[in-house]
Amino acid sequence: MQLETYIKSGIAEAIASLYGETVDAETLKLESTNPDFKGDFTFVCFPYVRLSKKKPEDTAAEIGAFLKESIQQVDGFNVVKGFLNIEISDAYWLERFAVHVLGISRKNSGKVMVEYSSPNTNKPLHLGHIRNNLLGYSVSQILAASGYEVVKANLINDRGIHICKSMLAWKHYGKGETPESSGMKGDHLVGKYYVEFDKQYKQQIADLLATGVDKEAAEKEAPLMKEAQEMLRQWEAGNDEVITLWKMMNAWVYQGFDVTYKNLGVEFDKFYYESNTYVLGKDLIEEGLSKGVFFKKADNSVWIDLTDEGLDEKLVLRGDGTSVYITQDIGTAQLKYDEYHCQKSIYVVGNEQDYHFKVLFLILKKLGKEWSDGLHHLSYGMVDLPSGKMKSREGTVVDADDLMADMIVAAREKTEELGKTDNLSDAEKTELYTTLGLGALKFFILKVDPQKRMLFNPEESIDLQGDTGPFVQYTYARIQSMFRAAQNEDVNAKFTIESGRESEINLIKKLLDYEAEVLKAASTYSPAIIIAYALQLAKAFNRLYNDVSILKESNVELRRFRLKLAGDTAATIKQCLSLIGMQCPERM
Repeated sequence: MQLETYIKSGIAEAIASLYGETVDAETLKLESTNPDFKGDFTFVCFPYVRLSKKKPEDTAAEIGAFLKESIQQVDGFNVVKGFLNIEISDAYWLERFAVHVLGISRKNSGKVMVEYSSPNTNKPLHLGHIRNNLLGYSVSQILAASGYEVVKANLINDRGIHICKSMLAWKHYGKGETPESSGMKGDHLVGKYYVEFDKQYKQQIADLLATGVDKEAAEKEAPLMKEAQEMLRQWEAGNDEVITLWKMMNAWVYQGFDVTYKNLGVEFDKFYYESNTYVLGKDLIEEGLSKGVFFKKADNSVWIDLTDEGLDEKLVLRGDGTSVYITQDIGTAQLKYDEYHCQKSIYVVGNEQDYHFKVLFLILKKLGKEWSDGLHHLSYGMVDLPSGKMKSREGTVVDADDLMADMIVAAREKTEELGKTDNLSDAEKTELYTTLGLGALKFFILKVDPQKRMLFNPEESIDLQGDTGPFVQYTYARIQSMFRAAQNEDVNAKFTIESGRESEINLIKKLLDYEAEVLKAASTYSPAIIIAYALQLAKAFNRLYNDVSILKESNVELRRFRLKLAGDTAATIKQCLSLIGMQCPERM
């Protein structure tokens, strides 16, 4: 029986014995004690004064005394108003630690799909994509660690007017330029022509405005925009020349994406392409019409009325029979379920699409898709920089490749400043700077709750002090250095420790929290929980490191006990960081 369950049963017995009242132990709630007070579990007694007919403080004191007397593991208690803080004995924690094994015992089951990244093939990945990719990959890792079978999916937005814009600009202004001839990554080259289209389009609008045409008309009548729309029509009609150009430029982009994904350390099990899925969903619209889920308007367009659900009427098929985004998303959702039969399907998409996913999930539910209950939109906030908002069309985005390279340079400068790499080879230095730079980026991005908008500060993220990735990585490296110095020590030998110092017991408690933290992160889809835990663990170890001697401890059993504490801490840190896609340096 878990200790928490045992204590709840003890509280129920206390209420029955002291006050003659029966309560269901499962309905009782225990909380973690506030760090400002001594204790491990807190029981709020206010709701039970109606049973005791005594003051909250007296009720708490009586229940606390009962627990101390009847439960061996309860070493003491203290009362703060009506809050009973229950203190667990050192012996219990030491006994738990003696058999501690890193891992998850309460496994989840089932299959989950996590769809993330979903880039457009008209530009390279940028800072916003970095948050999306890191979030999707980390959530996948956390879900897998908690027991789920995870499918990592990427839906590539490879068609549409925005793709035609970069194609058309290359056709007019590219002069046959290729990634090979330019020395540019393919996605950067295509992105260059997306920016070029916007530049030329704005000039055409300005020229039309100068002739007296109003702005709205100028935007519609600009020759480039009309030509891009015609190119899209030709693409949908299967024009050989347009399709050939589309395939060539998309291939450039995919080669570039592959490099970025590899450097970022993310991967996928399944790729979907919008060029294949945009025709899906129409049969489900027909099904919905026959069931009365949808209705037609006079122009033959198909709609759904969601006003009773607090939303509005939503177009699901145009009058000419062509799809809108929601059409293909309905069809793609069905396709994903048919292929994998996942109990859960998570869409990692920015919060500007909150309304879209509310509508999508509601439509699928109304269509009678039972699996729609397992759909979840992991909505996340945008990423800002100290310099302001990014705009793809104007070429002012923070490029993902450039940002990663800058982070590695910053890690090099910071590390060399501290003079800690003199004994490393050039190859080891390069690996270390990459591990630190990308680790700092991932840690800083993911430590913020996904739903919150965030400000990314590269300089702050790379600091060895504070709540940063390099701080946690340094804790791991410090422990590895200690073990290299203790190479003749039998660190696996058994030990018998009957009591511990506060810093030792606190570190044990934190180590034993690993399973609960992973399961909490899995249930809330929040890597920020893992990062907060890794920080707490690193800080708890550093307090121990400053409080006691480890390698120089003369008592052999005590030395081995502390080395096991250090080893378990390093293993847990490494596991936590792997869940967010980070590496741990052996030397630093």
